[in-house]
Amino acid sequence: MNEEIFNNAIRKLLKQVGITSQQEIEKAVQAAIDAGSLQGNETLHARVDVRIEELDMHHEIEAEIPLE
Repeated sequence: MNEEIFNNAIRKLLKQVGITSQQEIEKAVQAAIDAGSLQGNETLHARVDVRIEELDMHHEIEAEIPLE
């Protein structure tokens, strides 16, 4: 295994996940505020699930996202 290629691929995946997830969360929050289903002062419970089927790996992270 080439450690450099492996590590770069993981970093690229995590960067893509981080950037696209932030954009999607921001859009969804704004849409919910616009629709009136959120007021903009809530705290949201978030969960991220990372899976690699070939490794039978499942890693879950949970966090709170305060809007104020």
